Amino acid sequence: MERQFDGPPPATPVPQGAIDTQTHIYLPGFPAAPGAIPLPEGLPSPTDYARVMRRLGTGRVIVTQSNAHQRDNANLLACLAAMGEVARGVAAITGTESDATLAALAEAGIVGARIMDLPGGAVSMASLEAVDAAAVRMGWMIAVQFDGSNIVALEPRLSRLNSRWVLDHHGKFFSGAPAGGPERAALKRLIDGGNVWYKVAGCYESSRTPAPYADIADLTRDIASHAPERIVWGTNWPHNLIKVAKDYPDDAALMDLVLDWLPSDAARHAALLTNPEALYHWSAT
Repeated sequence: MERQFDGPPPATPVPQGAIDTQTHIYLPGFPAAPGAIPLPEGLPSPTDYARVMRRLGTGRVIVTQSNAHQRDNANLLACLAAMGEVARGVAAITGTESDATLAALAEAGIVGARIMDLPGGAVSMASLEAVDAAAVRMGWMIAVQFDGSNIVALEPRLSRLNSRWVLDHHGKFFSGAPAGGPERAALKRLIDGGNVWYKVAGCYESSRTPAPYADIADLTRDIASHAPERIVWGTNWPHNLIKVAKDYPDDAALMDLVLDWLPSDAARHAALLTNPEALYHWSAT
């Protein structure tokens, strides 16, 4: 599939060192795990992503372990090595790894672990507490993704997490999260606990309405007004769920659309820079 790389930059002011917190990047020589979802067409590479960075004006990136590679982080580590200091990674671990193994991952640029409790995910909510314990030992964060419609039932477990963690992809509320509903209330309570962030990335993956995604916009405006210091942003590049070129989003236009849901220029600046620095413990040097 042909991806879009060029075009005008975003209208949103982008601070120096801004962090894109949600990407998947690939190199040749790392096949998909048996039975896993296939690799994306064209293997979107570090070189390709560098074009996205130049267009958007971002300076740093979080690369997340792909579902295609399941628990084998070799492709992720190779991408981090190829990209150098502009990149950090979120790996797939189960919490059963030795401290030496985790230390080697950290040395390679890993700053977090991934829970993905949806079809194709490598590490489910069954491993949540074990991954949390490992993250605490390492000073890492956790990216947590599940059907947000279950957040009320999961709230007791989530509220006991000791690591910093981010609710991925606008919460993935597949059944909706209406204003005044229990799902939003649970999310706000979790955020108020002091160690939770909310990631604005991939709104098209869970919106029940077409662009401009009015349902996700309403939810995000509410959460961003409640806690602007807890919002982080990501491109969700290379948009792996988009299968035809005509549906492929314009990254600059999508960035402007989503960040316009935040309440102020100060909130947008924080979502691009200081909030992700706090979540990933990645301050500018």
